Amino acid sequence: MTRILIEYILPILLPTALWGLWLAWAQQRARRAGRQGPEWQSVPISWLLAAGVALALLVAIGGTLHTGYAKGGYHPAAVDEKGHLLPGGFR
Repeated sequence: MTRILIEYILPILLPTALWGLWLAWAQQRARRAGRQGPEWQSVPISWLLAAGVALALLVAIGGTLHTGYAKGGYHPAAVDEKGHLLPGGFR
């Protein structure tokens, strides 16, 4: 469950969380100056979602490249040097 949270859910929500923090900071700064700050409705939700999905893909690909395949996982069928078929399975 923790892996799913770190690899998928957190990266998807991170851009929205950062936008929310920036928005709160910008509104507070505008109030101090006596102006109207930016509104939440001005955010392009599709951009935040696209950035989150892209970040989740980068994390998943980076994690796979960094750690490799899980030991004991499934290995597909292969052909050895002598031309013999090695069956697939869990090793």
